[in-house]
Amino acid sequence: MPSISRKGQQMPESPIRKLVPYAEKAKKSGIKVIHLNIGQPDIKTPEIALQAVKNNTLEVLEYSRTEGTDEYRTKLAAYYKKRDISVTASDIIVTTGGSEALSFAMGSIADAGDEIIIPEPFYANYNGFATASGLKVIPVVSSIEQNFGLPPVSEFEKLIGPKTRAILICNPGNPTGYLYTVEEIQKLASLAKEHDLFLVADEVYREFAYDGKQHYSILQEPGLEKHAIVVDSVSKRYSMCGARIGCLVSRNPEIVQTALKFAQARLSPPTFAQIASEAALDTPQSYFDAVITEYVSRRDLLIAELEKIDQVVVARPQGAFYCMAELPIEDADHFAQWLLEHFQKDGETVMVAPAAGFYATEGLGKNQIRIAYVLEKPVLKRAVAILGEALKTYPGA
Repeated sequence: MPSISRKGQQMPESPIRKLVPYAEKAKKSGIKVIHLNIGQPDIKTPEIALQAVKNNTLEVLEYSRTEGTDEYRTKLAAYYKKRDISVTASDIIVTTGGSEALSFAMGSIADAGDEIIIPEPFYANYNGFATASGLKVIPVVSSIEQNFGLPPVSEFEKLIGPKTRAILICNPGNPTGYLYTVEEIQKLASLAKEHDLFLVADEVYREFAYDGKQHYSILQEPGLEKHAIVVDSVSKRYSMCGARIGCLVSRNPEIVQTALKFAQARLSPPTFAQIASEAALDTPQSYFDAVITEYVSRRDLLIAELEKIDQVVVARPQGAFYCMAELPIEDADHFAQWLLEHFQKDGETVMVAPAAGFYATEGLGKNQIRIAYVLEKPVLKRAVAILGEALKTYPGA
């Protein structure tokens, strides 16, 4: 019998999606599942984006240019300029979601066996992208006690070796919600320049910065032109996860030209989704102001309710819409499955994301979960109450 590739065997499961069969089974048995596990906002997509698709006059749904339409990339460059990021359309490659941008970035800067340093916990799919590219993730541990702030630069320097090609951060962070300060970005920039590394930043949650804080992009840092690569997406910004439109942005022409070759292999990003994404760039600031107000309100309620549960430790997110919580349990994977298979309160249960899948270091995050506060406040409050009742009866508590 033909054998599966080692790469395929090593490809990690999504810690978010692997529990879906248990959730589906619970729903079929009549239990309502409240989804705290996935970052699918319930915020409405801007009407301007939806209307752009509904009212288009295309007669042939053609390929677009490999790098995305000129019109969309030009408007994207203008969007960045408004945020003090000076780039041109030629610095941008439109991708099929931020995921493809990350894959293109890894393929462009590293070869099989090379290493990339990532502060953990991190977006679980970074492990998958690295495995697919044959790269080794070298984690730098951040802690819930320090609110998942940037570890000391000395911890990064200890891990830099001959195979190190890049440092990758997510800002604001998924799953932590941590927002890097200007000083922290500058420290990473100095490190990248000193050791001749690339600095890759996943900035898809840029708009969601709270408590009066401002997002600082690596593309705003002077002198980093040859090192900086930004991954971006419309999924969260405009509540357009299904559009699958993202982009790779760099002022290093070698990076752009190399990534373009990877892009050519998949021909072009989807046309209708680019039409919607281009229109979405005209979304007024009032939309984001309202969304940020809502997310801050949800965050505050979520943290307040979680802190009422005995022995639960909660990090305070400063951006994005995720919260990490440490529970008085030994195995969050087992707990998450148990919630779906064996627990319900008044016909409802909750689905959470076990945090071990957001770490590369074996054994870390085993008693942590990620909660996405993308649901309305009454639902969030009810979900945390269910979680608290579950912890009282869970045999592994």
